[in-house]
Amino acid sequence: METRANHLWVGAVTLALLAALLAFIAWLARLDQRAQSEYDIFYQQSVSGLANGSQVAFAGVPVGQVTQISLSKDDPQFVRVRIKVKDDVPILVGTQATIQASFTGVSTILLDGARKNAPRITCETTACPEGKPVIPAGRGGFGEIVANAPLLLERLTTLTEQLNQVLGPENQQELAGILRNTNKVSAELAVAAPELTENLREFRVVMAEFNSALNAVEKLTLTTDDVLNNEGRPVVRELAETLKSANLALASLSAIMDDTRPAARQLREGTLPAAEATLQDLRATSRALRSITEKLEAEGVGSLVQGKSLPTYKQ
Repeated sequence: METRANHLWVGAVTLALLAALLAFIAWLARLDQRAQSEYDIFYQQSVSGLANGSQVAFAGVPVGQVTQISLSKDDPQFVRVRIKVKDDVPILVGTQATIQASFTGVSTILLDGARKNAPRITCETTACPEGKPVIPAGRGGFGEIVANAPLLLERLTTLTEQLNQVLGPENQQELAGILRNTNKVSAELAVAAPELTENLREFRVVMAEFNSALNAVEKLTLTTDDVLNNEGRPVVRELAETLKSANLALASLSAIMDDTRPAARQLREGTLPAAEATLQDLRATSRALRSITEKLEAEGVGSLVQGKSLPTYKQ
């Protein structure tokens, strides 16, 4: 009897401890729920890979989980995904929720795009069609592919048609001719490869000689600069002194010319005319004397007395 009573006590205590543990876990769960906020996300795309309990991350950091997935009551084209996120996560205006798939087939919801100093997403700052604030849905990689699928198919069709036109029977002959010409050019290049190699070698030699010539020109330029800077300065200084002396001489000559201008004017206006008249008189006198001399030589002294005979005296 005593052994049976001990077993009963042990069982009762164990059950009590289990019940207390379960109550504590439930209390922690309710406490954790009170520290979380719920949001709705409406996707107009497939949400395959998401399930209740799927992870919700903010910029790659786990912050919550998916609690419910259902069709929207107002529009069945949208899928409503309800999530729970910790209250300390900055779910601000501008935040978007994108579905991020993986190779394992399990998808997660990635929150990103919050703007600094923006207000939090609440029923006052956004719509609450089903009682919870709505986080705008963003397009992930798969969503972008699905959204752009018609445009991609149209472009793929256009590209296929253009390829069919390019690879048509007529163009195939042209392409074959181009390939033949390409093969011919390749063969000619292979034959001319040794000559090209020799030309390249000669070109390298010419370039080396050209570089040497450039170095020589550079050295000559430096030498010329040194000569001009060292030996040219005295020459330039002497030339400057000579020009200065020439300027002084010109200034003195100008002053002399200014001083001699009155005397030159008097000489030109008074002395020169009188001298010219005197010279004319002298020329006339000289002509008269020359005429008398010529008569004396030709006719004698009688020519001077106009043909009169000398008186005859008797003894």
